[in-house]
Amino acid sequence: MTGWGLIGASNIARQYMIAAIRAQPGHRIAGVFSSNPDRGAAFAREQGIPRAAATLDDLLADPAVGCVYISTTNEQHHDQAMAAIKAGKHVLCEKPLALDLRGAREMIETSRAAGVVFATNHHLRNAGLHRRMRDLVREGALGQVLAVRVFHAVHLPPALQGWRVNNAAAGGGVVLDITVHDADTVRFVLGDDPVDVTAFLASQGMGAEGLADGVMGVMRMHSGALVQFHDAFTVAHVPTGFEVIGSDGALVARNCMTQNPVGELTLRRDGTETLIDDFDRGDLYTRSVANFAAAVAGTGQPSASGEDGLWSLATALAVQQSAESGCAVPVSIDP
Repeated sequence: MTGWGLIGASNIARQYMIAAIRAQPGHRIAGVFSSNPDRGAAFAREQGIPRAAATLDDLLADPAVGCVYISTTNEQHHDQAMAAIKAGKHVLCEKPLALDLRGAREMIETSRAAGVVFATNHHLRNAGLHRRMRDLVREGALGQVLAVRVFHAVHLPPALQGWRVNNAAAGGGVVLDITVHDADTVRFVLGDDPVDVTAFLASQGMGAEGLADGVMGVMRMHSGALVQFHDAFTVAHVPTGFEVIGSDGALVARNCMTQNPVGELTLRRDGTETLIDDFDRGDLYTRSVANFAAAVAGTGQPSASGEDGLWSLATALAVQQSAESGCAVPVSIDP
């Protein structure tokens, strides 16, 4: 039996990850740690978790814990992951891995030296729709990819606002919360890496003290494809979308930048429009945990590696730097 420790009594753990972990044969949740002891104890009772650890060290010292899932606020990820890695635990960490590239690189290199699995919980690449898009691109259904358009502007519900819109020190703001997902999904679907980015940030009513709640920008990929993206916390009236435009056709996906296995995908080519519906609609987080568990067992690879998380962080940081400088900024994974 593989025991998991939850670091963070979070909404995402409650809504998605606990069920995803329990869906894996031979896996269970052994304990939870929250920096707020009362919250941790209440969370454990509510979710049927055997114990709420008083400290992180207490959780990591538990021999029943072999893997940890980290879903605390962004500024805590690095130190908590490093403690778990040094305790010999396999780590599945929410994005962004850290607030800077040096910290993320340290997490990856230390886990490699320790011989433990370290992965990023980028959920969108687990969606059947995005995996079908990736396959069609690889098969050459679109010819040469020329451009991508990503619409990931949503309305952040009150329950999820908090530090995301009022605490820059915790890694709040739309770029580290949403743009990181765009960067990872584009890399996954295209099999291509960004070269540089140009972006503009906005604070349009939800971000406190100027914290960005909207961003628009363009990435340039190694292949030469251009990627236009719009991310926001403040948009309530349009669906999300992901479009891949090629020399021979286009893929148009709607309602797809989401945590749920939904969305519609259409292939437009030669004057015709074909609904693509031959993809699975399995739970994104269950797939993420299943692939992580396979990696721990030595029989597979995680959906998104630490290196994937490093690339998405590097892209997001370049977006922020571009907005601050007013210039195009190279995307580099070197600290």
